[in-house]
Amino acid sequence: MQQHAQRTPRSIATVLGLALAATPLVIVTTSTTAEAAKPRTFANCDAMHRVYPHGVGKPGARDKTSGKPVTSFKRSKALYKANKKSDRDKDGIACEKA
Repeated sequence: MQQHAQRTPRSIATVLGLALAATPLVIVTTSTTAEAAKPRTFANCDAMHRVYPHGVGKPGARDKTSGKPVTSFKRSKALYKANKKSDRDKDGIACEKA
């Protein structure tokens, strides 16, 4: 009978330990889902510049300009795709601004 009494506390401790170990996974999954939300679409370049002063571009994009190229734009494939309509010169950067 003592053996059965000893197994019960271990089982409860094991279950509680597993439940506590799984808790951070739920939190991480929830925050990851929020980050994977649909990227913001801006009505125009003025609206985008309030949030991203130098525009938004795909990673690896290069500014096509006769002057000094913009390099400080936000790099995000999803954000660029949502605002691709604002890339007038089709260089992979929407609303680039020095």
